[in-house]
Amino acid sequence: MNLYALFADHVRAALDALAADGVLPGGIDARRVVVEPPRDASHGDLATNAAMVLAKEAGLKPRELADKLADKLRAVKDVERVDVAGPGFINIALAPAFWPRVIEAVLIQGDDFGRSGMGGAQAMNVEYVSANPTGPMHVGHCRGAVFGDALANLLAFAGWAVTREYYINDAGVQVDVLARSAFLRYREALGEAITIPEGLYPGDYLVPVGRDLVVKYGRTLLDKSEEDWLPLVRKIAIDEMMEMIRSDLAALNIRHGVFFSERTLHAREGGNSSTIDRLLEDLRARDLVYDGRLPPPKGAPVEDWEDREQTLFRATEYGDDVDRPLVKSDGTYTYFAADIAYHKDKFDRGFKQMIDVWGADHGGYIKRMQAAVKAATGGEGSLDVEICQLVRLLRNGEPVKMSKRAGTFVTLREVVDEVGRDAVRFMMIHRKNDAVLDFDLAKVMEQSRENPVFYVQYAHARARSILRNAREAFADLPSDPAAFASAELSRLDDEGEVALAKLIAAWPRLIEQAASAREPHRVAFYLYDLASALHAQWNRGKDAPHLRFIIEDDRKSTYARLALVHAVALIIASGLAILGVDAPEEMR
Repeated sequence: MNLYALFADHVRAALDALAADGVLPGGIDARRVVVEPPRDASHGDLATNAAMVLAKEAGLKPRELADKLADKLRAVKDVERVDVAGPGFINIALAPAFWPRVIEAVLIQGDDFGRSGMGGAQAMNVEYVSANPTGPMHVGHCRGAVFGDALANLLAFAGWAVTREYYINDAGVQVDVLARSAFLRYREALGEAITIPEGLYPGDYLVPVGRDLVVKYGRTLLDKSEEDWLPLVRKIAIDEMMEMIRSDLAALNIRHGVFFSERTLHAREGGNSSTIDRLLEDLRARDLVYDGRLPPPKGAPVEDWEDREQTLFRATEYGDDVDRPLVKSDGTYTYFAADIAYHKDKFDRGFKQMIDVWGADHGGYIKRMQAAVKAATGGEGSLDVEICQLVRLLRNGEPVKMSKRAGTFVTLREVVDEVGRDAVRFMMIHRKNDAVLDFDLAKVMEQSRENPVFYVQYAHARARSILRNAREAFADLPSDPAAFASAELSRLDDEGEVALAKLIAAWPRLIEQAASAREPHRVAFYLYDLASALHAQWNRGKDAPHLRFIIEDDRKSTYARLALVHAVALIIASGLAILGVDAPEEMR
């Protein structure tokens, strides 16, 4: 049951009735009509802007149309009061009998309550993490990993057919640097004293790679030229780095369905053209690639500007600021050329809708990449880019020192090992992705209301504890939540109980809004509010025994309240699952 979708249908039916009465013209466009919570809860439970947005088309004053629409809405079942406010806003208050039906719907639908079909089972590719395979993942990668995974969960819950993808940047300079760094560790494993020069990777995570190279090749690599040993070392180093990355992600319960190699885009086997070659040929045939010069940049220097004739993509035809180079001065392809080919490959695999999760330093790349996707897909594909801002890692408010193992940063695994997967996942999503996040290792371990992950998980554990305790008082208590749908739910008339029911009713709309906005942090905020309402009602029962969830001499009220507790527990568990966080049965 989606309360807001239900009453949006009632508003449309009322508009149709007004059209049948001749008050409105037939076929009026109601797409701008919304039903939402009123800004002030004292005004009612729902509000609609229908009269405000349709008055001009109807040839009426907004207030006049609002009065006529309000008369139709007053006849709708479960409507207790309809008021017209200001210039024509309509506020609707629902009858008390409506809210128990929300609880009944949750108990019957269970985990599916709030699940939406808005995605229409359309294929959606969500690419996230995609860290260079040059070392262990650091805490900065962690945020993009958690955000991308939670977003994928959210979109799947809202009805999309989601594929989770990781783009392996295994072509280019950085993996050659990795190979040279691993080769030094290989020499070290053979007993040679080494010094790691500036520009190579100093972390000791490459020590095992050096040992494995010795096991596989013995001393034979020492007799080869760099041209010969580089591809051999590079392959093993990349494979072992990706294995490490997969392990780090698994510690966060993140598993991608597709790992796509950038190197395959450049490959020319048997004299054939590469994927990038073919893409550029296609774009050139459509006059979207040409040879020309870029004008000098205005203001700050542009990193990819060169004063020479070069192969350019007509990005300006698709909304970008300047055309973009596709081939470097040494004849190799730019990263941009490979990225266009990669996204065209996604499209060719059936993904018209794509989401990329990028780090904060890639914001300037968005416009050109969206332009490229439009061009490469003939306007059929769309790319949404979500930026994850930086994470400041703290301990009691003080910056955390760098990792000894990685040499230059704190690894994701170190953070997970210290505070646990649930704390990392919840807190990484408990702030909008485009805002800087302060992650305090000490605060996420506190058992207090100030620690959101504890507070929400404790609410679920408390709900489960209430249900266990109820079973001691009532031995014949059913275990299936759906069995409580037949309880006398009209007994849930206390203001705290009604407040919980209203919060639960907002869950389906919250899911659709969060999915549409690509904002899984809304789920975390909602869960905190729901947890707070449950804790508040439990505390009220401590002060007023007649409000307790379990009253041994009042079986009917207890069953009704246990139905409410079941509903809260189901929603919290469902929301935590979207965030990738466990819903504990008890907390110690």
